[in-house]
Amino acid sequence: MKRTILLLTAVFFLTLAVTACRSGVSEDPILKLSAQESLAQGKELLAKNKYAKARPYFTHAFEVEPNSAIGREALLLAADTYYLEGGSTNFVQAEAKYRDFLNRFPTSTQASYVQFQIANSLAKRMERPDRDQSVTRKALDAYDELVRLYPTSEYAAQAQQQSKLVKANLGEHEFLVGRFYMRFGTPGSASQRFEYLLANFPDYPQKEKVLYNLIVVYQQMKRIDDAKKILEQLRAEYPQSPWLAQVPDLKDVKSGGAGK
Repeated sequence: MKRTILLLTAVFFLTLAVTACRSGVSEDPILKLSAQESLAQGKELLAKNKYAKARPYFTHAFEVEPNSAIGREALLLAADTYYLEGGSTNFVQAEAKYRDFLNRFPTSTQASYVQFQIANSLAKRMERPDRDQSVTRKALDAYDELVRLYPTSEYAAQAQQQSKLVKANLGEHEFLVGRFYMRFGTPGSASQRFEYLLANFPDYPQKEKVLYNLIVVYQQMKRIDDAKKILEQLRAEYPQSPWLAQVPDLKDVKSGGAGK
């Protein structure tokens, strides 16, 4: 008898919960809107920078008419709300939404903008040069993809400018790794990093310090002729560089100074 009462009580509360859930869904005012109405209200909120509040309206508009012009616009605006709101988690969500849009509508007239925003969403999540650069490399690939696919796009020039900042971050990462090897007495590994940096990041903004440190590690490795060639390059390209005053005497000695 007691078990029957407990079972009936459980069923009663379960029914109550289901009813409440259904009631909550049916009372959501957004679900009563047409796609066009939902899109319009979302835009009003977006204009007021109320990104989180605008997002459900765009999501609903897309879900109601996923293949219409209204639905496409709503999906793109939903992605924009994540990007504009900012923050690491939102940039991840923005990238996912933009990719979803591009997968669904690859021939859209907005495709170049969406690819640009994918790259920007990744670039916004770049780590400092002394940390992991996997996201930074993905951002660079995304900018390069934009330039490759949409070379005449209005976003191509912006992508090239942004990619310079991304490359500078990657270049600094290579420099810091090289300096790490120098500190721990492995000049061979350091030289490989500096050589890679110079070969792959020709626009790296602090090239002169790389040249100086490469001179030092070549001296430590007794590659004096190579060190002298790099010294000539440093003098030719940066005749006023303060690093020139710190270059060690390039004679066949066992070791040189430490770079900064």
